[in-house]
Amino acid sequence: MRMPGNATWTAASETDPELACPVSPVVDIVFSRWTTPILWTLNTHGRQRFVELQRHIGRVTPKVLTQRLRQLERDGLVVRTYHPEVPPRVEYEISDLGRSLAPLFAHLAEWAADNLDKVEQARHDYDSDLAR
Repeated sequence: MRMPGNATWTAASETDPELACPVSPVVDIVFSRWTTPILWTLNTHGRQRFVELQRHIGRVTPKVLTQRLRQLERDGLVVRTYHPEVPPRVEYEISDLGRSLAPLFAHLAEWAADNLDKVEQARHDYDSDLAR
């Protein structure tokens, strides 16, 4: 299958199921629970302190937010800045690598706007057929 640009959509290996889909590692990194809202918020609102970020995201617990931020920092998608003040201050911002995902998120937002109603209708139709 032909992809945008010069890329083609082919399996990396026909024998190793983990290599069958070349986007799986990206999906694992970017679309883990809470990763997308964190990156979206940092991209939209800029540098944030932990409490501000938590407030923007909503239902995420402090423990989970801390874990996700550490993983995103490890992956190079978020930059953590420690300010040695009294009291200490820590800020998070999206990195250039994280910001490079903006076109992908824009495409997904466009797809959502164009298609989520169709998905909802398909679910309704499917559930209605099961009820019979």
